[in-house]
Amino acid sequence: MPDREERFRVMLDMVGALVGPEPRVLDLACGTGSITDRLLTRFPKATSTGVDLDPALLTIAEGYFDGDRRVTFVTADLKDPEWVRKLPYEQYDAVLTATALHWLHSEPLATLYGQLAGVVREGGVFMNADHMIDGATPRINAAERAQRHAQMDGAKAAGALDWADWWALAAKDPVLAGPTAKRYEIYGEHADGDMPSPQWHAETLRTAGFAEARAVWASPSDTLLLALK
Repeated sequence: MPDREERFRVMLDMVGALVGPEPRVLDLACGTGSITDRLLTRFPKATSTGVDLDPALLTIAEGYFDGDRRVTFVTADLKDPEWVRKLPYEQYDAVLTATALHWLHSEPLATLYGQLAGVVREGGVFMNADHMIDGATPRINAAERAQRHAQMDGAKAAGALDWADWWALAAKDPVLAGPTAKRYEIYGEHADGDMPSPQWHAETLRTAGFAEARAVWASPSDTLLLALK
């Protein structure tokens, strides 16, 4: 994902612009803590709650941030209606997520957006950087996908690990082998969620209770959607 750092930069720019330099952040579907890592580098007085269900990725995150009192991790299934009860705070200045919620189908994602409207404080923000596909532009979509996969094939030929290779290494690691086996019991190879358009995300977030919502960054394949409470 060659534009990964650019989306994080814009995400944190908007955090600073809308909620200030000392935010309480919920890192949603946090994985290894990529957002939290960049958040604390940019805003050293921020605090972060990372929530995820993947035991392997949480093992990496907890090891990386071990001893950092600014960071807390919670194991929770975002499809569980009671997941918000596990959070250490009732409300957050910002909820941030990237390349994760496409694992959910549209109906549970809309439900999640409704829950997040209660988690984000008034004046706070939610940002989702993810694959968002406009079904009204099939030829553009096909060309973008072909070009992106050609780039990925070139990167792999040059030695980059793909998804399957990365997890194969994790399964052999003495620390990650057990958690990796558990994550395959939970998820299988990959989820088959939806990738609705940016317009769908914005409309669904407004319906859920956010006052404003629109894209603040986009690549040919992905969009950073910002919703303001």
